[in-house]
Amino acid sequence: MRDVAKLAGVSHQTVSRVVNGHPNVRRETRERVLDAMRSLNYHRNVAARTLATRQSHTLGIIGFESTLFGPASMLLGIESAAREAGYMISVATVRVLERPQVLEEVDRLTQHGVDGVLAIAPKQAVIHALMQAPRGSHCVAVGGASAAAAVPTVSIDNAAGARLATQHLLDLGHRTVHHAAGPADWPEATERIEGWRHTLYLAGAPVPPVDHGWWDAESGYDQGRRLAADPRVTAIFCANDRIALGVLRALHEAGRQVPEDVSVVGFDDMPDSGFFLPSLTTVRQDFAELGRRGMALLLEHMTGTDGTRPPDQLVLTPDLVVRASTAGRPQ
Repeated sequence: MRDVAKLAGVSHQTVSRVVNGHPNVRRETRERVLDAMRSLNYHRNVAARTLATRQSHTLGIIGFESTLFGPASMLLGIESAAREAGYMISVATVRVLERPQVLEEVDRLTQHGVDGVLAIAPKQAVIHALMQAPRGSHCVAVGGASAAAAVPTVSIDNAAGARLATQHLLDLGHRTVHHAAGPADWPEATERIEGWRHTLYLAGAPVPPVDHGWWDAESGYDQGRRLAADPRVTAIFCANDRIALGVLRALHEAGRQVPEDVSVVGFDDMPDSGFFLPSLTTVRQDFAELGRRGMALLLEHMTGTDGTRPPDQLVLTPDLVVRASTAGRPQ
């Protein structure tokens, strides 16, 4: 460090500030120090710093094997927020979202000295695993249910999003709204059912039966074929946009026009949803923001520098994006 300071013509304290990302360094000085570091092939000794501070400046992220849009977007948001905060991340991926498998990864990450763990948690099994983390571990769950959990969580208000979608269709004059649901063991799916059902109850509208499926277009297609065969169906709220894509295909094959015969609403607002035919009305949730807020909450619990207790739960409110797939009830 002293060699770098000598070559750059600054104090070794200035070099230290540059190395640690301190903001109070002039841009010209920072560039001169960085040039000197590159010239001398100087790198900070992370292992030595970890020994001195007992902090690895690394955070553990638990994800799961999935092609779903939401978890991948959350991971990008988490990684971006970690980088901005000066942390590296170590990602552990589980194949099965069950407590033993998730707990194994929590243990592995903590044994490798991560300062905290952030888990993408669409199922309660992930929450239960975090509850059993080694004492003193800092853990935060992102995604999944918005109900109170025993660990700090950041989630979307799924029930509120379902109410927005259902009320939008009722306001267009539809007698009732059918639902193409997600998997029964995912809290996100059950909360969306609750919001949909409660809105119909309050409106005095009939509550149709629910068929559960997966989060993909194939499941939506299967559910859509059953719904398309019922001429009484004029409005469908889908648990996510991929399900809605399958429903749109099934309605098209059955000769039922969207939105002239049937209105369709999705949930997520994937980047492609505006390019469906017709463009999809949907409930927008900002997955990247969920990841960023989860990271911020974890850092708050890790540092706690101002003496106040960070919140244990953050619930973000979704928005309704109205496009061409919804219209008034056919006469």
